[in-house]
Amino acid sequence: MSVTAAQGFTAAGIAAGIKENGNPDLALVVNNGPRRAAAGVFTSNRVKAAPVLWSEQVLKGGALAAVVLNSGGANACTGPKGFQDTHATAEKVAEALKVDAAEVAVASTGLIGVTLPMDRLLPGVDKAAAELSAHGGEKAAIAIKTTDTVHKTAVAEGAGWTVGGMAKGAGMLAPGLATMLVVLTTDADVESAELDRALRAATRTTFDRVDSDGCMSTNDTVLLLASGASGIAPAYAEFAEAVRAVCDDLGRQLIGDAEGASKDIRVDVINAAGEDEAVEVGRSIARNNLLKCAIHGEDPNWGRVLSAIGTTSATFEPDRLNVAINGVWVCRNGSVGEDRELVDMRYREVVVTADLAAGSAAATIWTNDLTADYVHENSAYSS
Repeated sequence: MSVTAAQGFTAAGIAAGIKENGNPDLALVVNNGPRRAAAGVFTSNRVKAAPVLWSEQVLKGGALAAVVLNSGGANACTGPKGFQDTHATAEKVAEALKVDAAEVAVASTGLIGVTLPMDRLLPGVDKAAAELSAHGGEKAAIAIKTTDTVHKTAVAEGAGWTVGGMAKGAGMLAPGLATMLVVLTTDADVESAELDRALRAATRTTFDRVDSDGCMSTNDTVLLLASGASGIAPAYAEFAEAVRAVCDDLGRQLIGDAEGASKDIRVDVINAAGEDEAVEVGRSIARNNLLKCAIHGEDPNWGRVLSAIGTTSATFEPDRLNVAINGVWVCRNGSVGEDRELVDMRYREVVVTADLAAGSAAATIWTNDLTADYVHENSAYSS
């Protein structure tokens, strides 16, 4: 049930007419309490959409009564009017739910540089409010899709408490965060400071390590709301792991639905001098278009992995590097290893392992192959 798996939450997803094709495009998630604690993580892009600027301000209070999300328009790079429209959307939700607009987060996704049709969006808020339900999580997840082919939900169960979530994202997937809207909910009794700590720890090793195409969005938003409706205050470590598990599940679903992808690529960097260096190497490999094309063609071209490693500032000796593709060590000590013909790349998931032989740190980055479908979809995105 996605964001309504946890007690204390209702949700709705409706077609407000924002999308010209008539598909669902407006979602509402409401925290009915008794607690309204919340935390958020947003894009690190210096060009931020109006809803991001609004929600960053709202989250300073550490409480959210509701989140309203629209697809079909990013409301980014729309000037003062865009911010006014975001403010008006929050006020409309506040009016419909009889809550404070300063406790309403707003999130938008779609084409940059286009203003939202407020004459359709605002009446849509009333319609969504009328359809709120404890079973509305799936409809909400469907309503936030853009180029997504499937809606994305995940749940983790604790001892009498739950963490649930929904996500959208299929393109512009890169760290800080990936291009995504994510709403996570829990009925655990957790204060906003702990929510913030758990969310930042989770996104650091999940969403921040999803790197499909190296393009960073203006709208990335990940929110975590706690209702406290279970009455249970779990140990921090247990709660943080549940949040991480839901984020990891949703992150994997994002990669699996990446625009045009035919392969999910796991890049494992091992034996690095430090975690930051492992991440740097992993990102370089994940963003290597030549390697991504080779994997699409099921070609175990390990030279492209070494080439990507060599562009980083990480600690390593070229003649000690080892590379495996799907468990076959095709490169040993910076040179030819096992027979590349042994590599089986027929299946959806491909694992690239880069051994830096420089320490004990490790990191994993998820990416996907580069296909003609990706080029086609993004060349025709706004036309």
